[in-house]
Amino acid sequence: MASDQWGPATFKARVDEVLHEFVAREADEFTAIDPTLAPVARQLEAAVAEGKRLRAAFCYWGWRAVGQPDSDALVRAAASMELVHAAAVVHDDLIDDSPLRHGRPTAHTALRGAVALRPDTDRDADADADVDATARSLAMLVGDLLMSLAGQLFATCGLPGAYLARARPLWSVMARELIAGECLELLRTGDRPDTTVSLKVIRYKTAKYTVEQPLLIGGALAGAGTRLREGYSTYGLPLGEAFQLRDDLLGLFGDPERTGKANADDVRGQRPTALLAETWRLADDTERDLLRALLGRDDLDGQGLDAVREVMHRLGAPEQIENMIGARVEEALDALHELDVPAQAVNALTALAHSAAVRLS
Repeated sequence: MASDQWGPATFKARVDEVLHEFVAREADEFTAIDPTLAPVARQLEAAVAEGKRLRAAFCYWGWRAVGQPDSDALVRAAASMELVHAAAVVHDDLIDDSPLRHGRPTAHTALRGAVALRPDTDRDADADADVDATARSLAMLVGDLLMSLAGQLFATCGLPGAYLARARPLWSVMARELIAGECLELLRTGDRPDTTVSLKVIRYKTAKYTVEQPLLIGGALAGAGTRLREGYSTYGLPLGEAFQLRDDLLGLFGDPERTGKANADDVRGQRPTALLAETWRLADDTERDLLRALLGRDDLDGQGLDAVREVMHRLGAPEQIENMIGARVEEALDALHELDVPAQAVNALTALAHSAAVRLS
């Protein structure tokens, strides 16, 4: 049994240790099949090198709030949530063709360089296209393998089989909803901005697998009753939405040195974010004409991006999103204080709510 002490930094270190050791071992096994696979194996390790580990923390407190003690086996189960996230990030970056994540090249970007360095690669236009296609295909497979490893880590975490059986059905729900959200974003990209649509995308693409499902899985492992599980959802859904709304703001107004991501992606891709939707809702005809000319342009430069930001500021769209974040955090915390759970769990979940919604990266 591990120490009963809780601290965000201590917990993150425990999760990091589990992830790094588990994925390094799997990467070695993968490379042992053939040395040519080494660049792909490196991307498995890169995918878990950094992270806030919020999803693992919510899973952990889904367990602890039931009254279960700290457990190294539970930390391993919780760490599997981070492999689900790593898989989703690799796929999301590939779909969006994002070049950076945590200030490092994304999987398909890094693999493009590795494929291009092969001595048998010709340097002409057709070869460059082949390199790009190969790198993107490899990145897709990295994401697939990470999702498979998530299930493996969960199944071998060390908790009793009866505990795992209670939570296993939730994995199917989590995967279905996550993929549905990603599909909805793709199908809605380029559409006329609509806040209701954007919030639905947010809920399924991010909110559920970031907060609600990890809490529910932790609770199921611990044997949580129906009322507590319902309370987890009432707390988790608005908080997960607040998390993604903050990401939308940081994506355009955050410091790339802190976020580690390019800040023009949402505008260039004309993604269905609530920030763009609220801007569109508040805009007049002249402002909408300007937005039509700028949104979705691959060649959008810094001046064009500043023009979009200026319209948003003038209309008060960022403030609208801040209000939406604040309302959702308040809703989550109100739900939390209605739960009959230990004070330590209330304190931890309150702190996690603020960490998820009030951040710079």
